[in-house]
Amino acid sequence: MSKLVGEVLKETFELDGRTYHTVRTLVRHPGALTAEFLAGRRKSYTPPLRLYLVISVSFFVLVAWLAGHGVLLDPGQIPEQDAAAQAQFMSDDLPRLMFLLLPVYALLLKVAFPRRFYFDHIIFSLHLHSAAYVVLALMMPMEEIASDHWLPLVVQVLLCAYFLAYIVLSMRRVYHTGWFIGIAKSLAILLGYFMVISGVIEAGSNFLILSD
Repeated sequence: MSKLVGEVLKETFELDGRTYHTVRTLVRHPGALTAEFLAGRRKSYTPPLRLYLVISVSFFVLVAWLAGHGVLLDPGQIPEQDAAAQAQFMSDDLPRLMFLLLPVYALLLKVAFPRRFYFDHIIFSLHLHSAAYVVLALMMPMEEIASDHWLPLVVQVLLCAYFLAYIVLSMRRVYHTGWFIGIAKSLAILLGYFMVISGVIEAGSNFLILSD
């Protein structure tokens, strides 16, 4: 069994010559990976699920490390008391929650674009979440110093603006929308998804508190 698990992990996280090309395309050309995959041009790119697993695991390792060092604590929280619990949540519970929420984002896309197959929305969701983790991985290490220095704050704002534009451009490329429809649906889906994430994280946190 251990050998089988090892082979599965190796197959999942093995980086080949396509990885750099895939990540570069993901970051530089919003929606291109999804469009290429759905068009059947897949051999040159890392599969969407493997890409998501590699990027998300790397991201949550980074986030857990930052949390463990107190970088992500809110004002008033005590590092000695709260950092370890936050790091555990970031490393154990949040990755599972976000993976389970991938189909929820795809469902919101299905509501917005009912004529497309649900499979198409799943692929879009995998790629968009992968891009989100790349952006957040650049933003979050600056969290502690952004409140005291203007340059990290400006960089964070620019990265946030980049990702908002990324969502709209991705949606236009994959779903062939106009600018107005693309922006309106992107913002509506994003708002609905943030509400779902907030509710799930709040419920999960309360459950963990009660279970303790």
